[in-house]
Amino acid sequence: MKTLLTLIFVLFIGVTAQANNVGQEVKVETATMSIVTATPNEVTVKNENKVARLYMFKNSKIKKELSFTTKLNKAKLA
Repeated sequence: MKTLLTLIFVLFIGVTAQANNVGQEVKVETATMSIVTATPNEVTVKNENKVARLYMFKNSKIKKELSFTTKLNKAKLA
C-alpha cells in the first residue's frame, strides 16, 4: 500500500510540474562587434642570448633544490 501511494504521489508531482504555464519567452538582444586589425609600423629586433645551463653533476645545488622531499612524503611503517 505504501509503494502504491508513493508511486501515485510521484506521478502527481510530475504531472503538476509539467502543467505549469511558463511565461512568454524572453528575447535576448545580440550585440555585434567589428574586428579591428592593427599593424605595427616599426618592428624592432632584439638580439638577446640567454643561456640555459645543464648540470651534469649529482651534487649540484640546483638539482638538490628541485628534488627536495619533505618528511610527510616519506612512507611510514606501521
